[in-house]
Amino acid sequence: MQQPARFIADSHDMIEVRGARENNLASVSVDIPKRRLTVFTGVSGSGKSSLVFGTIAAESQRMINETYSAFLQSFMPSLARPDVDSLRNLSAAIVVDQERMGANSRSTVGTATDAYAMLRIVFSRLGQPHVGSAGAFSFNLAEGMCLTCEGLGRVSDLDVHQLVDVERSLNDGAITVPNFTVDSWYWQTFVGSGLFDPDVKLQDFTPQQWQDFLYKPATKIKIGTQTLTYEGLAVKVRRLYLSKDKEPTQPHIKAFVERAVTFATCGDCAGTRLNRAALSSRIAGRNIAECSAMQISDLAAFVRAIDDPSVAPLVGNLRDLLDSLVEIGLGYLSLDRESGTLSGGEAQRVKMVRHLGSSLTDVTYVFDEPTVGLHPHDIARMNSLLLRLRDKGNTVLVVEHKPETIAIADHVVDLGPGAGPDGGRICYAGDLAGLRRSGCLTGRHLDHRVSLRDHVRTPTGHLPIRGADLHNLRDVSVDVPLGVLTVVTGVAGSGKSSLIHGSLPRREGVVVVDQSAIRGSRRSNPATYTGLLDPIRAAFARANKVKPALFSANSEGACPKCRGIGVIYTDLAMMAGVASVCEECEGRRFTPQVLAYTLRGKNISEVLGMSVTEARDFFPSGPARSVLDRLADVGLGYLSLGQPLTTLSGGERQRLKLAIHMGEKAHTYVLDEPTTGLHLADVDKLLALLDRLVDAGNTVVVIEHHQAVMAHADWIIDLGPGAGHDGGRIVFTGTPADLVAHGDTHTATHLRKYVGR
Repeated sequence: MQQPARFIADSHDMIEVRGARENNLASVSVDIPKRRLTVFTGVSGSGKSSLVFGTIAAESQRMINETYSAFLQSFMPSLARPDVDSLRNLSAAIVVDQERMGANSRSTVGTATDAYAMLRIVFSRLGQPHVGSAGAFSFNLAEGMCLTCEGLGRVSDLDVHQLVDVERSLNDGAITVPNFTVDSWYWQTFVGSGLFDPDVKLQDFTPQQWQDFLYKPATKIKIGTQTLTYEGLAVKVRRLYLSKDKEPTQPHIKAFVERAVTFATCGDCAGTRLNRAALSSRIAGRNIAECSAMQISDLAAFVRAIDDPSVAPLVGNLRDLLDSLVEIGLGYLSLDRESGTLSGGEAQRVKMVRHLGSSLTDVTYVFDEPTVGLHPHDIARMNSLLLRLRDKGNTVLVVEHKPETIAIADHVVDLGPGAGPDGGRICYAGDLAGLRRSGCLTGRHLDHRVSLRDHVRTPTGHLPIRGADLHNLRDVSVDVPLGVLTVVTGVAGSGKSSLIHGSLPRREGVVVVDQSAIRGSRRSNPATYTGLLDPIRAAFARANKVKPALFSANSEGACPKCRGIGVIYTDLAMMAGVASVCEECEGRRFTPQVLAYTLRGKNISEVLGMSVTEARDFFPSGPARSVLDRLADVGLGYLSLGQPLTTLSGGERQRLKLAIHMGEKAHTYVLDEPTTGLHLADVDKLLALLDRLVDAGNTVVVIEHHQAVMAHADWIIDLGPGAGHDGGRIVFTGTPADLVAHGDTHTATHLRKYVGR
């Protein structure tokens, strides 16, 4: 009787995936051990995310949502069932991803982690003088916020020079605001007001005319037989584009607002966001704003010194939370740091803190490259946190490329062997030793090391940085060599990004490829984003002697039923919405008339369905081939031209941006962690690409933690020695060989170990 019971228990110790077909998965079946740490490996586009996030985590979350009433489900995001035959033995999945935490300026590290809520309660109990409840210390509530800036800490103003060209008259188009062009309705109000001569240049206006032109409040005026309301240009722009309930949606309006609006620190609260009453209350000589501005590692020490029995349990919880933030490598942040300014890796680690103290067990935690943005010195700490979650009885699934994290796995699932159509299959599943013996791409590259250069390139000059003091930088001066590959290193929070992004982007000829998200809807794809669609449309138009607009799914040629998206999104009221392939165009996005036009035997839908590699053969020359070559150069040969940008990984999006910038006339490329999302085997290809850029006469500056990139550099700038106020200084400049031979920094220690010296 005991044997069958044992068999049943064992069968429930595996997450059983059968016939998974999401995206490029080729009917994948695999068993994943529960309450173990499983790392999923494979090249970019091999199907790792499709299996882990798109199948396992998605189905777990969908099934949890289905336990709620239809009414509650109507307020939840619609989750379609993954394309899989069966999934058994799932537990509740918690996804800890790299999605930015939103650009809402009211969200901070403190509010996102509940640390600020705890701190507010402590101040409401112990702060002197006593000013009220915890709400009296909230910058998001009327009782605590500074009323001048409404709790934002800054006030907005308009840059007048972005509104007008003072060297022109109104009749010559002096107003440069969108929708205020000559002969527009808004323009006619100014010209017909009778307050100024429309042929006089703005710079020749009298002080009173200038005041009326920009700031006159709403006033009734007569233009001919009509009575209209006149208001100054600045007043009107604020009302039209800057009011809180009118967030601009059109790209050209958004771009104008970003140019025209300037922000300054609020004079009433000095940027603290709080009113004077909240700022007057202190504990041990500090008010709550000063505590929020402290480095978290320092705040943890401050909180430990609070010894009052009335708040002991609360202070204990706050102390544990702050200590967890320090332990996870975020001790250099402050609670008042806006969530939207965190990098993807920082945001993921902030989310991770929420779960470290959780009493839940037998949960499935899903991580997306948790080592992103981490120096080798910090990866060991991240690994220990992953193991701690596992040891509490949880299943931990990690998509990762770093060998240091692969090394701690109980189980490894390798997908591939290639990317896109060449991937989506299980190449190996088992322990680490078996992975090394397997002969698969990941196993072969696990112990691969890039050696130091025999000869480094000679700089052709220098880009000087003088007196940099952004964030934690301490009056840093350094020369960035031209004509070589420079790698900027240092632990997370040491000041790398502050130094480079704060000093180089505004200089002529400098192109920055950073980690910011690509703006685009589900209509956007590599063809539209790179401009590749333009020569493709032109080629179809020439071949068929028709308008190019017909070959755009966003214009005349779009299927009228799905409006060129290819799928129909159906809202089922209180039930989850459904996305189904458009029956009229069968997902091809265009009208039958447009699909009848061909170019060398292929219609526009078939061309957009090609991979970059296939399209290079189809377009052997011309402007389309130039764009396709750059996409192939950055390792995106497997991408479909029409694949929605919303389905691309972070690493794929960054390399897509790099491909675009390679077509510009730049002299200096600044790359921010270009190895993000790259398989070990692809790092060598990236290094070859960087070499080609430098050998073509360019300067390449890379902010990077990957030792392979450090070893391959001509020059290294190392910041530190630690993070936050323990960093912000140059601790080494020189060649990688010099760093290995003589350096005593964290980077030197790990690079020395990497190259085996």
